[in-house]
Amino acid sequence: MDRRSFLKNSALGGGAAAAATLAAPAYAQGKRTLTMVTSWPRGFAGLADDAELLAANISEISDGSLQVEVKHAGELVGAFESFDAVSSGQADMYHAADYYFVNQHPAFGLFTAVPFGMTTTEMNAWYYSAGGMALHHELGEIFGLKSFLAGNTGAQAGGWFNKEINSPEDLQGLKFRMPGLGGKALGYLGVSVQNLPGGEIYQALSSGALDGAEWVGPWLDEKIGFQEVAKYYYPASFQEPSAALSLATNLDVFNSLNPAQQRAIQVSSASNNVTNASRFIVENGDALERLASGGTKLMEFPDDVWDAFGEASQKLYAEFNEDEMFKKIFDSYMASMKNTTGWISRSSDAYRRQRDRVMGL
Repeated sequence: MDRRSFLKNSALGGGAAAAATLAAPAYAQGKRTLTMVTSWPRGFAGLADDAELLAANISEISDGSLQVEVKHAGELVGAFESFDAVSSGQADMYHAADYYFVNQHPAFGLFTAVPFGMTTTEMNAWYYSAGGMALHHELGEIFGLKSFLAGNTGAQAGGWFNKEINSPEDLQGLKFRMPGLGGKALGYLGVSVQNLPGGEIYQALSSGALDGAEWVGPWLDEKIGFQEVAKYYYPASFQEPSAALSLATNLDVFNSLNPAQQRAIQVSSASNNVTNASRFIVENGDALERLASGGTKLMEFPDDVWDAFGEASQKLYAEFNEDEMFKKIFDSYMASMKNTTGWISRSSDAYRRQRDRVMGL
């Protein structure tokens, strides 16, 4: 299917029209200013500030020949309109989680989070050493984009609920916020899945419009204040064992840059991918302790709920593997995961179990 067909059939296709008032790229005194739109409200820790760090790195590495002006969600376009704005050429680049755009093509979800998929370490191994980046480029180019991973929140929590989940039946009828492939899998379990931008979740939870929601993890969840409006928190879940963020540049814009400027974008994206993941690991550990000491009930899904998550995920894969591009990327993803888990489970995973036992961690 070609780019026009995807855009015509996309539920987000109208976003391009909304973005039509954006200014064209600016040129002045040999420098070029690129407009970056994001899916994050200004001030969102770990996300909005990651986009700003990325913009600063691109400028520095390009020796100032590229200046990136960051416009956060709602400042030029809405959180979920960033894809269409960049694809149509009305903005130059976006910083977002690509699974927000599975209505453009389901394979975009593979470059953020896959139910029962890779951890961050495994994701990076696939992306940088087993063909994942080339496939990201191939998919993006259908829509006029040059895409790179540019952040990772690590494993994301199962989320906040206003009741305990003791069986798969407890999920039926829940109004629950979860984007991407994980959200689509939950739909097979009778969940009424909602996909709200991060800035709208708290109000929806507090008003009763949602029965539960997942956002990121303890650090950002605590900052938003979900512990004030939901009682039960499930730190572990199936939907996002790794959650990558992406920087996508309009392909024509990217191709018009000189090789050093293109390299500045690629290197800055890779740098952010590492530093962002490291920051989340540190911050999440501290935040989880604060939530627990503050009265949040930390829960674990029972095995039959995990089994239901697995069955739903398999149905999802079967559905989307009918698409040739999705299957091509998914097969590469799964082959890499099988390869890396064979080594990791017998080396670092085994070591960590023994380390924690010996050191009393």
